[in-house]
Amino acid sequence: MSIAHTAAEYMLSDALLPEPSGSRAKGLRLELPSDRVVKFVTVGLPLFLVSLAFAREFSTGTQISCFSPANFTGKQSAYVDTSCWDSLIHYEFDAAGNTTAKSLWTLKAFPYSLLLIAVAMYLPSLLWRYTAAPALNSDLLFIIDELDKSYNRSIRLVQHMVKVRQASTDARLFWEEFEKARRERYFEFPLLERYLACKQRSHSLVGAYLLRNLLLLLLIAATCFYLGFLHLHVFFQDEFSCSIKTGLLRDEPQVPDVIPCKLVFFSVFQLISLSNGGVYVLLAPVVIYNMLQLLQWDKRLLSIYEMLPAFDLLSRKMLTCPLNDLNILLLFLQANISELKSFSRLNAVCALREVTSSPQHIDTVVDFMTLLAGLETSKPKHPACAAGAEGNPPPPPSSEILEMKPIGEAKRNAGPKPSPPASA
Repeated sequence: MSIAHTAAEYMLSDALLPEPSGSRAKGLRLELPSDRVVKFVTVGLPLFLVSLAFAREFSTGTQISCFSPANFTGKQSAYVDTSCWDSLIHYEFDAAGNTTAKSLWTLKAFPYSLLLIAVAMYLPSLLWRYTAAPALNSDLLFIIDELDKSYNRSIRLVQHMVKVRQASTDARLFWEEFEKARRERYFEFPLLERYLACKQRSHSLVGAYLLRNLLLLLLIAATCFYLGFLHLHVFFQDEFSCSIKTGLLRDEPQVPDVIPCKLVFFSVFQLISLSNGGVYVLLAPVVIYNMLQLLQWDKRLLSIYEMLPAFDLLSRKMLTCPLNDLNILLLFLQANISELKSFSRLNAVCALREVTSSPQHIDTVVDFMTLLAGLETSKPKHPACAAGAEGNPPPPPSSEILEMKPIGEAKRNAGPKPSPPASA
């Protein structure tokens, strides 16, 4: 066996992907990067802000400051503060002297409402995790495994072709059989392609994804409406009139009817609500964009894997309406591109294909690896053109076939072209 043939075998052996050592299920990302960012912000921001509110409450102690009469003792003033904070009812007097009561309990419940908002924002992710993630995980595992196996099968096919070519005495007969096999699609593996084509008729994943984003958009709108309601009706009233003439103090003449109070934490709640609402408003276009990207195909991954035999969803224009499960799978395959070991190698093959002298002769990775293994692809010239250019008699007619020779042998046999006969 020559050194060139040994080097070709080593090159093809190195091109094979190693078998995965562990389970790929642990490394799969079942959420798109943009969805993970949205979930982190929508859930984490209210939790962060409520922690600031509670830290402010614990650091200052009292949340209210009431202006008690001068004749009140310290304990009586503390009682006024506690009673007014527990009730949080504002009393107003109209022109006729009638009193109207307005409850401000939403201020006390505001930090806990932020906790409720954080829990509600996690519900769409929880829905996706338990309804669509298991099916998505199994689909991604199958597709990634089949893509890598299809690449390995293509390399093993090239190894077999090189061995058969070395053992064959008639090169032309070998390549005639090879061309016949290509026309009969013997070397192709249509299982994955047909599986992906079937996914175009499935809509369970895309339905769950749209439901998740629509629910998230609805929760964001409800939260912004709630925060806007607080600003319009509550957060502009940091002072209120409190009454403690209840129970045993109802008939006490030295107790005034109302006592003015001021909310100490008012500015903090204003800042928290504005921050939360502003960020949610900015996130709404991101959620809408996540849904709109399902209206067009992401063909980057398919264009790379067109180098595999029988993987021609693009060239045969098999892609239909993009609103189906296949489009979702392509987006998640792009997000899990690190798990596709064959992607980097096929991407390199596609890049090298563009700079080859005759890229039209390289349709799949089988053709390219055959060329790298030491076999030269060339199509014979038309008989009439060859006879006119070389001055030789035309060769016998035959069907157009691929003639491949070892590169070293082609270079040794290549000599200067015979000069045309001199004109009389």
